[in-house]
Amino acid sequence: MESAQAKNQALREAGAVGPTSYEAFEAAIKETFDKLVDEGKITPVKEFTPPPIPEDLNTAIRSGKVRAPTHIISTISDDRGEEPCYGGVPMSSIIENGYGVGDVISLLWFKRSLPRYCTQFIEICIMLCADHGPCVSGAHNSIVTARAGKDLVSCLVSGLLTIGPRFGGAIDDAARYFKDAYDRSLTPYEFVESMKKKGIRVPGIGHRIKNRDNKDKRVELLQKFARTHFPSVKYMEYAVEVENYTLTKANNLVLNVDGAIGSLFLDLLAGSGMFTKQEVDEIVEIGYLNGLFVLARSIGLIGHTFDQKRLKQPLYRHPWEDVLYTK
Repeated sequence: MESAQAKNQALREAGAVGPTSYEAFEAAIKETFDKLVDEGKITPVKEFTPPPIPEDLNTAIRSGKVRAPTHIISTISDDRGEEPCYGGVPMSSIIENGYGVGDVISLLWFKRSLPRYCTQFIEICIMLCADHGPCVSGAHNSIVTARAGKDLVSCLVSGLLTIGPRFGGAIDDAARYFKDAYDRSLTPYEFVESMKKKGIRVPGIGHRIKNRDNKDKRVELLQKFARTHFPSVKYMEYAVEVENYTLTKANNLVLNVDGAIGSLFLDLLAGSGMFTKQEVDEIVEIGYLNGLFVLARSIGLIGHTFDQKRLKQPLYRHPWEDVLYTK
């Protein structure tokens, strides 16, 4: 076989620049470059100082040289320590002090630890609004979706998307209108008739199947708890006065669960002494109270989904005889 020396010699004889060793590469390259410059075959490029390489951002932040802007602001929880904190309260304290779901909602939604009667009222609302049978809009949607073989999340949201002004989503509006009317010292007559002139149904009043002689048991339970534990129930009493007036117009214009929760939550916020007027207005405006119904009804919608899957119910198809076909 040919040796390396023989190969290098053959390259040199063919006109290639071949250094005698690896260490001689640098000198050979420079010598060849200078020769080409002298012969005018190439033009040297002017040397320049390369830009400095930016310092790594994480290193710069640690050294205090720069401050990176945050993309999310969170004031309700913190998971950076040894254990998560809800509203500044460590998870271990929540468990050790026997906090319930109402207390957790108090910390995460209202950013403060509310009195026990307040958190108990929240829990009662969740229990009473968890479900209302398979025939209401939300449950019906979740049932149909479950029978179509969809996953749990799809079944849940299909039911939740029906919540609105006509189904479970009138709590905030009820609170908003009752509060405005009471604070302006409107009589029930003035309030109802002014709403009528505007073409607006009074939120929290009226039910499809309940009436004067068959009132919603959920409303009665909420009112009983509030009268026993709340320092004041002025908004609830005003809502009852409105109900008394609307019942003179129609037998089914009773105070419904939306109106009961809306008015009583106003009493909770005002009676606790832990919220300013501005905070109360903001809570109602943002949609906290409808959020309570969404949270509660999710329990029932999930239950209906599991029920249909457990029963292995087939795809739902609405019967022809229940449809009015017309041109």
